[in-house]
Amino acid sequence: MNSEELGFLPATKLAELIRTKQISPVEYMRTLLARIEALEPKVNAFAYLAADQAMDAARAAEAKLMSGDRIGRLHGVPVTIKDLAITKDMPTQSGSLIMKGVQPTEDTPAVPRLKDEGAIILGKTTTSEFGWTGVSRSPLTGITHNPWKFGYNAGASSAGAGAASAAGFGPLHQGSDGAGSIRMPAHFCGVFGLKPSFGRVPYYPVGTGDLTSHMGPLTRTVADSALFLEVMAGPHPLDYTTLEAGPAAYHARLHEGIKGKRIAYSPDLGHARVDPDIAALVKAAAERFAELGAIVEEVATPWAAPGPELIRFFWSAHMTRLQPHLEKWESQMDPGLVACIKASSNVSVAEYQAAREHKMPYIANIHRWFEEWDFLLTPSVSVAAFPAEKLMPDHWPQHDWDWVSWAEFSYPFNMSWNPAASVPCGFTADGLPVGLQIVGKRFDDLGVLQASAAFESIQPWADKRPALA
Repeated sequence: MNSEELGFLPATKLAELIRTKQISPVEYMRTLLARIEALEPKVNAFAYLAADQAMDAARAAEAKLMSGDRIGRLHGVPVTIKDLAITKDMPTQSGSLIMKGVQPTEDTPAVPRLKDEGAIILGKTTTSEFGWTGVSRSPLTGITHNPWKFGYNAGASSAGAGAASAAGFGPLHQGSDGAGSIRMPAHFCGVFGLKPSFGRVPYYPVGTGDLTSHMGPLTRTVADSALFLEVMAGPHPLDYTTLEAGPAAYHARLHEGIKGKRIAYSPDLGHARVDPDIAALVKAAAERFAELGAIVEEVATPWAAPGPELIRFFWSAHMTRLQPHLEKWESQMDPGLVACIKASSNVSVAEYQAAREHKMPYIANIHRWFEEWDFLLTPSVSVAAFPAEKLMPDHWPQHDWDWVSWAEFSYPFNMSWNPAASVPCGFTADGLPVGLQIVGKRFDDLGVLQASAAFESIQPWADKRPALA
C-alpha cells in the first residue's frame, strides 16, 4: 500500500492487519509520519507531533507482537489527542500563548485506556483558544486549514482532529464537544463525529461550564468510532459525572439497523437560519431513512425556542473564568474571546441562577419531546466552510463574538446530554462537505451509531478524499 492508502486505512482493518502480521507497526508508522511531514504544512492539524515517541512505541508494539504476548484491540493503531485534554508525556497548551509549554503531570483517563489496548499516541491536535469558538484558528498555532480548501475553516475546537481525520493522518482522533466541537469539524471536514451521552466517556479535569463538555471520537467510518468509543467509555473515579454503566457492544451491533424506528426531521428547529445548499442536502439525506425501513416525519420542535437566548448567556458567562488573564494577556489573546469574556463581566450570581432556572425546563422539554421519537435529524451546521480568518461568513450577520448564530443545532444536546452525531451527507456546489446531525434519546449511543451506520450503508462517504498531494 502507498502512503495515502495507509493513511486512510480504517482502524478496524489496520488492527486486523497488524494482529495477523500483514502490516508491520514500524513500517506503518514510518510511512504515516512521512505523509504527515509532507502534508502538515497544508493542514496544520498538530499542536504537537510526537514523532520520536510514536516510532519508539511502534517498535515496542512490533516486539510485543512478535513475542506472541496478548495484544489489545488497538495494538499499533495511531490515535491523536486534542490539545485541551491533559497528557503527561506531551504538552497541553489549549491553543493559547498563556499556556505555551505547559506540561501536565497526569493523563486524562481516556489516554491510559487507549494505551492499555495498544494504541500509539501520535500527538496533540490543534484547538481554538481554550476551545471558545467554532473557527479553526488560535493565537498559538494559527490557522488549521480545511483539507478540502486551504485557508478555510475546519471547524470548532476539535478542528485539528477533524482536519487530521479528513487528511488521512491515521484513523482515530479524540475530540471534545461543549457546544458542537466534535460535530462541527465533522461537518466542515466531511468525516464522522460522535458526541456521546454526557458521562459516557470520563472527562478529567471536570469542566466548569455547567457540565456541557463531552469527549468522543472523530473518524472516517462509523465502525471506527464505535470501536474507539468502546475503549474510551466507562466510569472513572476522577470524573464524578461518569455513568455507572460500561460501554455496550457498539461495534458488534452496528448491523442491527433502524427498521421501524420513528425519526423526526427538523430543517431549522423553528428558529435557525440555514443556507439553502445546506438545507437541500440535509433534507435529501433525511428522506433516505425511509429506504432503511424507518418512519420519517418533518415535525415542529416547540422546545427549541429558548435555545438561542440560553446559549448566548451561558457561553459568555462561562468564559468569564478566563477574565483574570486579561490584565496581562489581552493583547495576545483571540479578540473574539476577549469580547466574549467582557460581554458577561458584570453578570451576577443571581442572574446566573435565574438563567439556570430557565435552562432546566428547556432541558426537560427536550427529553419529554423525545418520548415520542427515536431520533431527530437536523443540519449539523447552518453554513459550509468559510475563510478561517473570519469569525462569521461574509453573507452572515456580523458580531464581535457570537459565532453560535451559525451553529444553532448542536448546543441544545450539550445542555440536555443526548448523544448526537454528524454524518457526511454530500457536498456543496463549491465542493465543500456538509453534515447531517442524528440525535438520539439520552443513553442511546448505540442507537445513534446504528442509525449512522445504516445511513453510511446507503450513502457511503469514506472513499471521498480531499486532493492534498
